[in-house]
Amino acid sequence: MIPVMAKGTLRICAKGHPYYKSSDCPACPECERTKRPETGFLSELAAPARRALQHAGIGSPEELALHTEKEILGLHGMGPASMPVLKAALAASKLKFRS
Repeated sequence: MIPVMAKGTLRICAKGHPYYKSSDCPACPECERTKRPETGFLSELAAPARRALQHAGIGSPEELALHTEKEILGLHGMGPASMPVLKAALAASKLKFRS
């Protein structure tokens, strides 16, 4: 069997989990899995998008509606693939992005 070279540098989080990262993001994948909400629109997002919203203080559709689409897409970790999930969460609450 040929060994697979890990991408990035080996890091160890504060809880002792070893992981490899190629970016400057300090998030441990193992720890992030335990932080994923079980319900709500944040549970449907990829970890980088979820962290971007949480870091911006956005945890509910009402808080999301205070921002424009452009502001949300400007957050580090947020990409266009997350927008349908966010728009659906807003629509379910009869809200939309700020104009």
